[in-house]
Amino acid sequence: MEKSLKSIATNYGLYLGVFLALITVIAYAVNLELLTNMWLGIAILLVIVVFGIIAVAKVKQSQNGFASFKESFTSFFITVLIGLLISTVVSFLIFNVIDTGAAETLKQKTIEQTVQMMEGFNAPVDAIDKTVEQMESQNQFGIVGILKSLAFQLVLFSIIGLIAAAAMKKNNPDEA
Repeated sequence: MEKSLKSIATNYGLYLGVFLALITVIAYAVNLELLTNMWLGIAILLVIVVFGIIAVAKVKQSQNGFASFKESFTSFFITVLIGLLISTVVSFLIFNVIDTGAAETLKQKTIEQTVQMMEGFNAPVDAIDKTVEQMESQNQFGIVGILKSLAFQLVLFSIIGLIAAAAMKKNNPDEA
């Protein structure tokens, strides 16, 4: 059973990683500004959650409809971890090896969108200036920035995974 769980989660993690990498490469090739689009970000977040939930469902299915909380969370987490790692490596390669200028362009586009959003919320000018200064001093595509982003994403998706695992767990009464 344990091997089946890891095998299923790994496969879905690889599928997720390929999907996320393709989105990044296509957005890079077509229009770099797509990577700053809030709606694309939300769609990607939902896709990641769906892949995790599908992995949990497949693990349950492979175990005659039963999966403990631990098994459910583990399959969700492994799927998301592998997918995010693949996506992170692809992003690192694109923005640090292939085209370092694209990272700076993306940073400027992100700053512009942040300023527009803050102005839309009537944020004070000094708060906007401070945010812009902070964003300009960071290298979001450097190794530290990418690792911070990966860690934040893993925490976020772990919380979502805990909720999904709690909702989807079903203990086998014969094993109790």
